[in-house]
Amino acid sequence: MTYDFIVIGGGLVGLATARELLSRFPQKRIALLEKEDRWAPHQSSRNSGVIHAGVYYAPGSLRAQLGVKGNASMHAFCREYGIAHDQCGKIIVATRGADLPRLDALANRAHTNGLDVQLMGPEAAREIEPHVNCVGALKVPATGIVDFGDVAREYARQIQIAGGELHLQHKVADIVHGTDSTTIITTRGEFETRYLVNCGGLYCDRIAHLDGVDPEMRIVPFRGEYYELKAQRRYLVKNLIYPMPNLNFPFLGVHLTRLVDGSIHAGPNAVLAFAREGYNWGTINLRDLTESLAYSGFRKLAGRYLFEGLSEMWRSLVKASFVATLRELVPELESKDLKSAESGVRAQALRSNGTLIEDFFFKQNERALHVLNAPSPAATASLEIARYIVNRIEQSE
Repeated sequence: MTYDFIVIGGGLVGLATARELLSRFPQKRIALLEKEDRWAPHQSSRNSGVIHAGVYYAPGSLRAQLGVKGNASMHAFCREYGIAHDQCGKIIVATRGADLPRLDALANRAHTNGLDVQLMGPEAAREIEPHVNCVGALKVPATGIVDFGDVAREYARQIQIAGGELHLQHKVADIVHGTDSTTIITTRGEFETRYLVNCGGLYCDRIAHLDGVDPEMRIVPFRGEYYELKAQRRYLVKNLIYPMPNLNFPFLGVHLTRLVDGSIHAGPNAVLAFAREGYNWGTINLRDLTESLAYSGFRKLAGRYLFEGLSEMWRSLVKASFVATLRELVPELESKDLKSAESGVRAQALRSNGTLIEDFFFKQNERALHVLNAPSPAATASLEIARYIVNRIEQSE
């Protein structure tokens, strides 16, 4: 049996893509392969659970375009299918006077991206977050929160209803090209397809290589560690408090986020993970680590951000340093208020010259489309990314 489409990767982008393919091509045979025993176990569900508005992204970029659209479509999807969520908004705060010009610039960027945001003084900010420390803030009403694991399970349910095949615990081992089709060899059988969509996330570059495609990048994993506020101190944060970001650094900085279950998470930092699934310091995969350290792109990146990288490692190893960063946002927080929470790993796409691939990045040929960079807001924008992918496939036929 030959499938018309096979999607590799059961994260949010892969699930949304399979769902969109079934919507556009209801008569086609479509299957999705995931190596784990459940849906969206890695980047898609190990995050802050934020439905992003699209504030930070360069105007005109795919991240900006699909992120803004994705905010609206994700909220609408959750409403339609009864998924718990809350369009609670967030504030981005400047804690020093020197940050105010950058806050103004961020507001201008948000307006350029089509967002309704509001600059405000510290008094107005404290009406939203009574315990926050700031000299100015940017209110972003469109931001929301959701458990993206719930979204992933709903995507999977809809794929099954539409007649798509879902295969868990099918790790891709090799890809072999035939005359008119491609054979995907997994740990639990072989699948023949006319078209392949690689949504492999942390392993997307390796899957591209198996398919004979030069991805022109490499995934370097960075772990983001979180703390959780103890229940009796949750009152210190009502919704979401973000710091003023350094737009020249790929990570947004430690922030405070309410989850849909009412818990408050603090984080993440960003440290090199010693495995692509390295959710703690003790998890080491020699192949993954050797590839990262030997890669010229990583060495150049590390040299460029040496101070920031060392600071992130210190903050990971020394809880007091992590807490000190949080206290810049909410001074009443103390070390005893925090307990460790689940970490995540970000698949950072790097070119060999050390430059970060900041936008969504795809490579396509007549038999396959490879999603090679899908950073935040990919979870928020998963429905829009899926539409973009299927549009490209349709246009290539």
